Amino acid sequence: MMNIVLHEPEIPANTGNIGRTCVATGSRLHLIKPLGFSLEEKELKRAGLDYWKNLDVTVYESFEDFLDKNPGAKLFMATTKARKTYTEVSYPDNAYIMFGKESAGIPEEILVDYEDTSVRIPMNEDIRSLNLSNSVAVMLYEALRQHDFAQMQMQGELHRLHWKE
Repeated sequence: MMNIVLHEPEIPANTGNIGRTCVATGSRLHLIKPLGFSLEEKELKRAGLDYWKNLDVTVYESFEDFLDKNPGAKLFMATTKARKTYTEVSYPDNAYIMFGKESAGIPEEILVDYEDTSVRIPMNEDIRSLNLSNSVAVMLYEALRQHDFAQMQMQGELHRLHWKE
């Protein structure tokens, strides 16, 4: 099972979308305070649709609280400042992929301790970053691909018709 960690997320719709992605992939969501919204906000629930009730989510008071409650967690830091791309590392089962808040990313005071596991998504130099929920999906699905999408549905079906053989 993979773990997505959001450090001080600010936009409820992003967190709602990420929650939905976590439910779709069987991943856990970890939220580190302060949050820029209430977990009861309408925008959060709207983005997460009716899947939010199925989400495995834990909220922490601080990064230190997160570390205390997840000893030995193999943390990967998603940051535009990393030297390695997200495809250059191997994600163990039960990896924790952490993303920073939308306006500032993960604080450098945290990043300096994770140089070897800091990763980035390549993009053109004239853009600062991708949308947070898109970044989570890109990196999470790479980690899941490395594990052959274990325990995920591998074949789709049409709703009204059938695929031709």
